[in-house]
Amino acid sequence: MTYLIGLLSVVFLVLAIMIVSKSIALSKGIQGADDSDARVDGANNGNAFGFLVFLVLGSIAAAWSFLHSQPDFLPVAGSEHGLKTDQMFWISMGIVTAAFFLTNTLLFVFAFLYRYKKNNVATFYPVNHKLEIIWTIIPAIVMAVLVFTGWRIWRDITSQAPYNAVVIEVTGHQFGWYVRYAGNDDNKLGNQNYKLIDDTNQIGIDFSDESSFDDFTANELHLPKGVPVLLKIKAQDVLHSVYLPYQRVKMDAVPGMPTKFWFVANKSTDEMRAELGKTDFNYKLNCTEICGRGHFGMAITVFVDEPEDFKAWAAQQKPFLTQNPDYLAKVPEKLKGKAQKYVPAEAPAVEADSTQAAAGAAPATASLRR
Repeated sequence: MTYLIGLLSVVFLVLAIMIVSKSIALSKGIQGADDSDARVDGANNGNAFGFLVFLVLGSIAAAWSFLHSQPDFLPVAGSEHGLKTDQMFWISMGIVTAAFFLTNTLLFVFAFLYRYKKNNVATFYPVNHKLEIIWTIIPAIVMAVLVFTGWRIWRDITSQAPYNAVVIEVTGHQFGWYVRYAGNDDNKLGNQNYKLIDDTNQIGIDFSDESSFDDFTANELHLPKGVPVLLKIKAQDVLHSVYLPYQRVKMDAVPGMPTKFWFVANKSTDEMRAELGKTDFNYKLNCTEICGRGHFGMAITVFVDEPEDFKAWAAQQKPFLTQNPDYLAKVPEKLKGKAQKYVPAEAPAVEADSTQAAAGAAPATASLRR
């Protein structure tokens, strides 16, 4: 540490000497000759023309970068709010880009036009209130409009979900997702308690709540087209983040702090396949929060179905309680009559297979896709 301090002291001492020497040289130059006779460095014009060259080449490079990067831009929006956010993004980008090129063009052109020329005298121009008002008010109005418009879109996105929204719970864990659907009978998710988590009930479904009797789990995420969907988002261990790029959905999954996001998917999987020209295309739900070594593998397939197809798929799914009748023992006596509806007449112990265990003992879901 002593050597480091000594080295820094020497460096600062050298810099101080250089600054003092430069100041003395400038002082002598000012005292020894009139400004009009002072010699100008020969690179002055070169610097001035260099500004123009940089402006032109920089503009060309920026345009090329934009066009070249277009394939990596956000994919086609597949939700109603996604269309609005995309429109807002490009309007904001257009305004900011125009302001950038305007101000920088003025900066470089002025540097070229008003470079040093012998006998040129600068005009003393201390203040112009009218000009200052103009360049303050106009940006303020534009900014206010952008902020207000963005706030309205965000308000709509974060508002309460419609009463008829399909409720789906997505729970992140290292390293995967548990997906639970509100059942076909009541469209309500039952309660959940982490203390009830075991090798089979990996999301802690609470069977003291009768709303959980018809809940079912799946290995994939199915969404109905044109119908509001409310995602209830949770995490079991560390921070995760639900990301549906085509639907413009992104929301962190935080342990101990449930979050939510509702939206309306407006393009089915088949429609997006046709639009992109990719017959094997599928939507994906990814994690965009670095959550450990297996983060890269946290993706599940997402299907956006026509409403009739979604209902048909959901009708094929069996409630968790039906697949795991042993959990009838965890149902309070006063609710067992209602729960019995979801338990087979003969209810032998059902051993969860590997597919079910991977998704909170979900039944192997039947997909409507080929």
